[in-house]
Amino acid sequence: MFKRRDFIQLAGKAAALGAVNAVAPALAQDQAGETAAFSGNNVYDLARALASKPFAAPAADLPSALDSLSYENFIAIRAKPEGLIWNDDSSGFVIEPLHRGSIFKTAVQIYLVEGGASHKLNYDASQFDFGRLNLPSPPAKLDFSGFRLLRRSNSGETQELATFQGASFFRSLAPSQNFGVTSRGLTIRTGDARGEEIPVFRAFWIEKASRAANALTVHALLDSESVAGAYRITIHPGDATIIDVEGSLFPRATIDNYGLAAMSATCFFNPVDRRGDDDVRNAAAELSGLQMLTGAGEWVWRPVSNRNNLQISEFVDSNPKGFGFLQRDRDFDDFYDLSQHWERRPSLWIEPIGDWGPGSVELVEIPSDNENAQNMIAFWRSKTPLAKGQQADFAYRQFWCWSPPAAPPVATTADSRGGHGVSPKERRFLIEFSGGILGDAPRMADAKANLSVSPGKIVAQRLYPAMDRKKCYVQFDIDVGGETACELRLTLEAQGAPISETWLYRWTT
Repeated sequence: MFKRRDFIQLAGKAAALGAVNAVAPALAQDQAGETAAFSGNNVYDLARALASKPFAAPAADLPSALDSLSYENFIAIRAKPEGLIWNDDSSGFVIEPLHRGSIFKTAVQIYLVEGGASHKLNYDASQFDFGRLNLPSPPAKLDFSGFRLLRRSNSGETQELATFQGASFFRSLAPSQNFGVTSRGLTIRTGDARGEEIPVFRAFWIEKASRAANALTVHALLDSESVAGAYRITIHPGDATIIDVEGSLFPRATIDNYGLAAMSATCFFNPVDRRGDDDVRNAAAELSGLQMLTGAGEWVWRPVSNRNNLQISEFVDSNPKGFGFLQRDRDFDDFYDLSQHWERRPSLWIEPIGDWGPGSVELVEIPSDNENAQNMIAFWRSKTPLAKGQQADFAYRQFWCWSPPAAPPVATTADSRGGHGVSPKERRFLIEFSGGILGDAPRMADAKANLSVSPGKIVAQRLYPAMDRKKCYVQFDIDVGGETACELRLTLEAQGAPISETWLYRWTT
C-alpha cells in the first residue's frame, strides 16, 4: 500500500488534512458560528480518533414532507443565489449546498476554510427555493446532503464541475459532457454474499480557491461500521477534469473485501448482449466497457453487458498502471437517444500513485430492468486485508474525460456484437478493431486472430481486414453445449507479436 511518508510528500506544501470543529455527536458538539484554525492533520487525527470508538450513524431523520418527497420534487429544491457560497467572489469556484430529502436522507456537515481557519456552514431554510413544495413550517438544523461544485469562467458563466452527494459518492465531467459514471470513496463487500457495507462521507471541509491556482481542495471524513477515513480530494478543471484522491483508512475491524478507486455506471443494453431488442434505440449505456493497463504493460478491454444473473469477474494483477470505465461510442447514431445523449457521458480513468501490490480489478455486473440504475461497478481489490487497528494509506489520480491521456499503442476495440449462431447452441460474435497498424498492408500480411474459449468450442472463425479504413473484423461462432457461461479471449497478432489490445468477454445464458 501507499506509505504515509510518500502521501505527505505528494501533498507537498499545500494545506494538510485538518479541522477541529464538531463532526460526530459521539465526539463533540456543534460550534456554530465559531472559527477554528485549519492546519496540520486534524481530519486525519479526527478519523483515527473516530475509529477508536463504536460506530454511530449520522442523523437520517427528516420531517415527513421531506422524507416522502418524490425525486422530481426533490431535485427542484435549489439554493437561492444568496445561498451560494463564494458566488460574488473572484475565486472561479462556487459552492451550492444541497438539501436533504427523498433518497438523500443522511445529514452531512459542511465547513468552509478561508485564510487558514474553518467555520461551519449553518443550515438556513430561507436560503433555498423549495419549488412547488409547500412545507407547513421551515425545517431547522438539517445540515445538508452534500454540495455541488460550479466552475465560473472569466466571463461570469457557470458550469457544473462536480457533485458530492450520498454515501461516499462523487462525480465529475469534462466540458460539454453530461454527468454519467459515479465514483465512490470506498466500497466494502460489494457483490459479497455477506451483504454490502456502505461507507459515508459525514463531513466536508472545502478550502476557498484562487483563480490563479485553478484547483479546489476538499477534505472529507469517511465513516462506516468497519472503518473511518480521512480524504484529501483536489479538483483541477481543464479539457479533462483531473481529481487527485489521497486517503488514510483506520479499520475498526479487519476487512477482507474492500475496493479502492471504485466507480459505477449504467449499462441497460448494448450490441454485445441486446436485452432491449424491442427498443427504438441502438443502445442505452453510459460506458462501452472496462479498460485495464496491467502492471506487466498489457492493455485489456472488457465489454460490459446487462446480465440475466449477477456476474463478478476478477482480473488478477499486481501494481496496476491504470483502469477505468470508458465510453468509446461518441456518435449520436451509436444510441439514437434524443433525451439521454449517452454519447456525451464521461469516461473515468484511474492511475494509481505508488505501488498497490497484488490484487485484482473487480467487475460486478448487476441485472437491471431500470435504465437509471448504475448496475456496473468496478474497483481495485487488494489481496491484503485491511487489518483492525492498522492504518492504510493510498493515492490515485482520476481523469474525467472524453478519452484517457494514455492510449494503447496497438489497435483498440471499436465495437463488440453478439447474437445467435447457426444452431440454437451456437453464439456468434463480431468484433471490430481499429487503428494501430491495421492500415499497413505489408505488416498485416500474416495477421491472424488468436482466439480461445473455455469451456465450449470454436466452430467457425474468420478474419476480415479493411485496411483502407484501418480496421479489422473478427467473426466467430462458438458452441456452448450445455454450459451456462464461458470465457472468451481474443487478440490480433502479426509477425509473432500482438497488434491489438486483449479483448475479453464472459458469455452467459
